Amino acid sequence: MEYNSIMIDDTNLNQRIAKQVRDQRAAQSLSLDALAVKSGVSRSMISLVERGETSSTAVILEKLAAGLNITLASLFDSPAQASGVPKEPVARRDDQPLWEDPQHGYRRRNVSPSWVPQPMQIVEAEFPAGGHVAFDAGLRDMIVYQQVWIMEGVMEITVGEKRYRLREKDCLAMELGKPTMFHNPSKKTSRYMVVMTRDPSGRKA
Repeated sequence: MEYNSIMIDDTNLNQRIAKQVRDQRAAQSLSLDALAVKSGVSRSMISLVERGETSSTAVILEKLAAGLNITLASLFDSPAQASGVPKEPVARRDDQPLWEDPQHGYRRRNVSPSWVPQPMQIVEAEFPAGGHVAFDAGLRDMIVYQQVWIMEGVMEITVGEKRYRLREKDCLAMELGKPTMFHNPSKKTSRYMVVMTRDPSGRKA
C-alpha cells in the first residue's frame, strides 16, 4: 500500500487528538499543571494541543499518552459513537485514521475499530529510509505489551540497552516503560504492524 498519494487531513486529526486529550484529562480531574508534571510536556504545549493549534510529534504525543495512562494509538481514536446507534465491529480501510509525524516523517494508521471494547489495538506503520524516533520511558499505571511485526524492509529497535535488528517477517515482543528507539538503517521505506494490549491489573511499582 503506497501512502504517498494519500492526502492526510491534519486539521481533522489535530482536532481529534485535541478532544481526546481534553476528555481524558477531564475524566481524570487533572489540571493542565498536573498533566504537565505527569507527562513532562510543558503546560503551554498541552494547551496548544488541546486547542488543536499544533501538529505534535509522536514523541510529545507519547509523553501525553503516558501521562494520561493510555496508549499513543488511543489519541487517534474516533469520537465515541452516539448512544442508541449500533455500529458494526469493522473498521473499513478508508475510515482508519492515518497520521504523519511532522518532524520524523513516519506514518501510522489505527487499524482496529476503536469503538469495540477489546484490550488489543493494531497499528500499521510506514517508516522512512534512514529515519529514527526515540521515546522516553513513560511509565503508566498499567502494563502495555507490544509486538512489532516487520512486513517490509528492515528496522532496528532499541529497548533499554538492548538493540534488535529485525528483517522482513521478524516479530519483536516488548513491554512499554523503557527508553525505546525506532530506526530504519536502510535506503528503503520499512513497513510494520504493531499489536498492543493493556493489562490494568499488572500495575507498576
